[in-house]
Amino acid sequence: MQDNYLGTIIDFASPAGEPALLAPDSVQWRVYKNPIALGIGGIAAVLLEFAEPRIRSGVWDHSTYKADPISRSRRTGLVAMLACYGPASTAKEVIGKVNRMHGSVKGETPAGEKYRAMDPVLLDWVAATAAYGFLMAYDRFVHSLSDADKDRFMRDGDVIGREFGACHTPASVEDFMAMMAKLEPRFEPHPIIFEFLDIIQSGRAAPGVPRFLHRAIARASVSLLPVHVRRKLDLGAAYDLTRIDRLMLRTAGRLADRRIDRNSPPCRASARLGLPEDFLFRPPAAQSRLLAGNERVPVHI
Repeated sequence: MQDNYLGTIIDFASPAGEPALLAPDSVQWRVYKNPIALGIGGIAAVLLEFAEPRIRSGVWDHSTYKADPISRSRRTGLVAMLACYGPASTAKEVIGKVNRMHGSVKGETPAGEKYRAMDPVLLDWVAATAAYGFLMAYDRFVHSLSDADKDRFMRDGDVIGREFGACHTPASVEDFMAMMAKLEPRFEPHPIIFEFLDIIQSGRAAPGVPRFLHRAIARASVSLLPVHVRRKLDLGAAYDLTRIDRLMLRTAGRLADRRIDRNSPPCRASARLGLPEDFLFRPPAAQSRLLAGNERVPVHI
């Protein structure tokens, strides 16, 4: 799979043997291969980011999301794939370009508070919300994860967060909740949050997803927010996840977790490391045997 982003050709299959930022036995490699988890988790992350006035203004005033949600979503998804599966050198190059582009983003909220995209506090929160969103969506709508795997996911995400400029990333789900508690006094409801959810429910951001899933995905994303945060953002009963929603999304999530697309980033990245293209779709014991027999592949310590 090749693509072009910010002038860089992205080829997940080469150079042969080059490791990614994360090892193939990481929880991230397991989670990021699932588009349902990434879709739901990514929306939940944006909701948590938009709860903070400086991030909300920075994204809404300086991005193309409201005008062209399809392209914006595609670019965001490509960078997420690259950060997890791409050759480390290419991932660092592209993320560096993204950071330099964000370096010029600054402004003032409607309340008169100044912001800049590269503010360490805001970078920490954006990195943390992405990790939390992807993780909890996979746990809730694909396969349950142990507490140890959840904390390992958060801890290992530090290497990605730091590439994006984060200085302090939560080492566990408990640490994430503590980080959120510090920022929560700043959270507030805002029309932009509802406009964003309207875009998601309309299907404009993901036209390839079956139409009947759009509203369910929006409600699922809201369901990942802690109850007290939902209450603070005025995301009431209209966004409650129904039993049918839950059943549909769990079915879609588990089917997606078994669907092998040999041109996808996880399959091409596996091949780059000398592993079978379907490595991530094999049982854990089989994965362990393959890793043990491949000296070129770095593994989690």
